[in-house]
Amino acid sequence: MTWDEFVSLLSGLSEDSPLGRIVRIRLENDPNVLKHFSIYQKKIRSQWRCRRANAVSTVDRDTFLNNILSAFKSLAK
Repeated sequence: MTWDEFVSLLSGLSEDSPLGRIVRIRLENDPNVLKHFSIYQKKIRSQWRCRRANAVSTVDRDTFLNNILSAFKSLAK
């Protein structure tokens, strides 16, 4: 399946579908709404935020290491 086909299939999903509800939970930032989340909703949001934070940390770490490697390579020339 191509990316374009995948995106077109997702765009037709309703917010009331199971996937739509999970996406809405993951993206919620309103403190008043978050205060009333169930334990299950908090778990979904927490797992997503941890996963995103780890992904960003990995990218930052890899970028940092590649920059250091490039600096050393340029010194060796």
